[in-house]
Amino acid sequence: MNIGKENIVMNKENIVMNEGEKKSQVLQRGLVLQNIEISQNQQPLLAIDASIKPGEVLTLMGPSGSGKSTLISAIAGFLPNVFTCSGAILLDGEKITELPAQKRKVGVLFQDTLLFPHFSVLENILFALPPGGSMAKRCNRVLSLLEDISMAEFAKRDTDTLSGGQKARVALVRVIASEPKALLLDEPFSKLDAHMRDSVRHLVFEEAKRKEIPTLLVTHDPEDAKAANGRILSL
Repeated sequence: MNIGKENIVMNKENIVMNEGEKKSQVLQRGLVLQNIEISQNQQPLLAIDASIKPGEVLTLMGPSGSGKSTLISAIAGFLPNVFTCSGAILLDGEKITELPAQKRKVGVLFQDTLLFPHFSVLENILFALPPGGSMAKRCNRVLSLLEDISMAEFAKRDTDTLSGGQKARVALVRVIASEPKALLLDEPFSKLDAHMRDSVRHLVFEEAKRKEIPTLLVTHDPEDAKAANGRILSL
């Protein structure tokens, strides 16, 4: 059988291309903001170009009105109509810029926990789990997540009976339960007292690191940025 030099060259090229694709896939893991520009009523508000690796926390600092929360809305997919956003948002190499919010696989923690007051702790987290599996397995999954934050015994409690710190932890677990590929933090520690703020910060950042979730924190508090222990961008 005669194998021509052209075939050998083509095979070598394919090998090089495959290796290049693999390297590209590795580099693309995480959250990437490419030439993002946000305007309000045609007036420029914010411009950013950044990438966040799995398990990394990038902090975006700026005063009120600088567009921090608006950027969170743009990434999550619920940007109000008064704003326009150009550029590309990629998550693990997939362009999600035009996807509806429910398909972006992005979790968001806000200043308010937004727990359902008429649901128990267990029911709040069950609501966030991806579909599939028996109810018994789903409940066991929730209890396992609550064990991670030492709150399994609160599973049947109404959320209105929880302290501010406990609500913050349940809100975090609810976001983690949805299995997000990226985590967005919109000043989620600002309404906690000083002691609880430190412990919840630690929990959030440790969970993001442990589960290798790229995380964007927006804040005006230097202590938040210090606790995140990562890169800081200022607006």
